[in-house]
Amino acid sequence: MTCSWNVFSDEILRSIIIKKITTIIKIKIMVKLVVMYGHPVDPAAFEAYYSETHLPIASKIKGLSRVEFTKFVGTPDGGKPSQYRMAELYFETIEELQKQMGSPEGQAAVNDIPHFASGGVDVMIGEVQS
Repeated sequence: MTCSWNVFSDEILRSIIIKKITTIIKIKIMVKLVVMYGHPVDPAAFEAYYSETHLPIASKIKGLSRVEFTKFVGTPDGGKPSQYRMAELYFETIEELQKQMGSPEGQAAVNDIPHFASGGVDVMIGEVQS
């Protein structure tokens, strides 16, 4: 009877390599809350309220890994963008997002949105893979 040492050793080698790769290259999956603001009735009033009132309220949300704010300026063909602004709030896990957005600070930010978002708002959660 012959022992297939090469097959056995290849399986062990593959297993060791996979374990090493997963410890060396950590695939980090974060989550983000994306808030897309439609075009407001009065952009100047939106900007004033957003910067002077809403952002200070939202800045109290704990557990954020990163925050990005975007004001859309156009489309590649020079047209009007479909959305006015976007806010992206990054969290380490979905559980952290849920905890912080359910907190008094998170709820204060959510409840403030109707005070200035006259163009409507879409809120989504996404996984960020890097």
